[in-house]
Amino acid sequence: MYRIGIDLGGTNIAAGIVNENFEIICKASIPTGADRPASEIAADMAAICHTVCRDAGIEPSEIASVGIASPGIANHDEGVIEYCCNIPSFSKFNVCEAVKAGFPVSHVFVENDANAAAWGEVVAGSAKGSRDSVMITLGTGVGGGIIIDGKVISGFNYAGAELGHIVIEVDGAQCGCGRKGCWEAYSSATALIRMTREKLAECEAQGRETVMTEMVEKAGKVSGRTAFDAKRAGDEAGAEVVEKYVHYLAQGISNIINIFQPEVLSIGGGISNEGDYLLDMLVPLVRAEVYGQGIVKGTDIRIAALRNDAGIIGGAVLGLK
Repeated sequence: MYRIGIDLGGTNIAAGIVNENFEIICKASIPTGADRPASEIAADMAAICHTVCRDAGIEPSEIASVGIASPGIANHDEGVIEYCCNIPSFSKFNVCEAVKAGFPVSHVFVENDANAAAWGEVVAGSAKGSRDSVMITLGTGVGGGIIIDGKVISGFNYAGAELGHIVIEVDGAQCGCGRKGCWEAYSSATALIRMTREKLAECEAQGRETVMTEMVEKAGKVSGRTAFDAKRAGDEAGAEVVEKYVHYLAQGISNIINIFQPEVLSIGGGISNEGDYLLDMLVPLVRAEVYGQGIVKGTDIRIAALRNDAGIIGGAVLGLK
């Protein structure tokens, strides 16, 4: 039994064939061309399904289902993308019917990409075996996916689980959504880069030395790794950035745990590549803030297992919801 997962992004469309052991046996990627009509993008999604089947030597008839992990508001009941700011033409667009027209398969599913990734972690990743879990992704923004009693929770209008847009600092930093003080404005990789740049400017104004200056000159840019690498090197300014960032990250995670009390909370996205180095700082701060700590069993905080394949595997296993 094979399933195809499609990770639809604003930049690239990635697709892969996933086997019964949740392993990707073949994958391919093409540019999205996000400014094109929805019908053209959907046609390319169908075409890439044919491509991975051909490359893997598998007949389309052997594919049980296709699952699409899409940004935006995905109405999984009707197969419709209600709204997607990164792909403007995907508005009230039935992507499942469009893909099925170009790649005839019995079942095509769609789900918000963060929700699909969270489901993938439950089926095949860090939250496997749990009934209640939450996944957050720390990338350009802060994404979220919630699984309660084995079901994806997305609200009556399919727009739920936007965990990055809980406010943790009233009238705080401007968020891309229009609000101020959102968790995303403090705990995304974008926020970490902003904090790092602010610290570099502060150090320059004060005549204070930091190894981050040399790191940025060598790399040609500030990245989400800059402050972490500097802290590992014993740099005081880098440590200050990381400690501030992790403090905000812990506040948001504590709020989420206090609301949902999931068995597992998985952390994905680029910042999760810090692995245990991040968890060793983060977990004690969360434990100190969580309601009922030391009285009831606590949430297990883990690094997500599927990493860059979360969209493909999460999409592929939508047929197992």
